[in-house]
Amino acid sequence: MLGLTFEKLLLVGIVAVFLLGPEKLPHYAAQLARLVRQLRDLANGAKERMRDEMGPEFDDVDWKKLDPRQYDPRRIIREALVEDEPVKEQSAVVSRVSPNPNGAYLSRKRARENALAPSEPAPFDSEAT
Repeated sequence: MLGLTFEKLLLVGIVAVFLLGPEKLPHYAAQLARLVRQLRDLANGAKERMRDEMGPEFDDVDWKKLDPRQYDPRRIIREALVEDEPVKEQSAVVSRVSPNPNGAYLSRKRARENALAPSEPAPFDSEAT
């Protein structure tokens, strides 16, 4: 329960007695008990609402798997990189597809072919400057 041990709770109780005094302590203890009860009822109400809305699938959900404390980025990346499916065998028939004339490879190839020769001056537009 939030890492609270009996010794820590006892220390908090002793500090509360000194700070609040014996007159106000029962009143604040009752308020704390009321708050805890309301929080417990709120959590149970949310659980019941989820059960009503999800129906029979509610019991099938593995809630521990959805716990954010189980989040480990290294494990997630490792699972994403490991291939569990067997590699499909490729057929011997290879289909030829014509290259896309607007593709990046052909565009770069045309740009290299249209490049200037080392001794050729760069084009100059007198109206642009």
